Amino acid sequence: MKTATTTSNHVTRSVEETIALGEQLASSLPSGTVVALSGDLGAGKTALTKGIARGLGVTDTITSPTFTLVNEHVARDGRRLYHVDLYRLDKPQQAVEIGIEEELAPDGWTIIEWAEKLGDVLPADAVRIHIEIVGEKERQIRVTEGRRQKEEGIYR
Repeated sequence: MKTATTTSNHVTRSVEETIALGEQLASSLPSGTVVALSGDLGAGKTALTKGIARGLGVTDTITSPTFTLVNEHVARDGRRLYHVDLYRLDKPQQAVEIGIEEELAPDGWTIIEWAEKLGDVLPADAVRIHIEIVGEKERQIRVTEGRRQKEEGIYR
């Protein structure tokens, strides 16, 4: 299996635009996708997650699971979205000990805030999104999509 990547850059100028970008990105996320979010505290990781969840058909209120570590949501079609927040973890081994690999659902989606804390535990084909604060409300968002190539072709 070969891995190719595609990178796109986006600028948002409000929380609403960040949510809208997430909703737009959701349309290219097949079941089994792991989305790895990184960026400073307050960059907009949860706002982007709200948009992705909305685009996937989740109607629940999305909040950051900082203390519970994982929130599970169900989309309209019954598939699950696992929203993981690793802010409180210090090393990748802690994620393994809490069973993070079980949250990488092949029948739904997993969004991981503070994904850089996973190190090598993060799947190589995860969609990586880095959010950079460039102004009071302006964000530079870089999306790097890993695409797995199999015999039947590329899927996104």
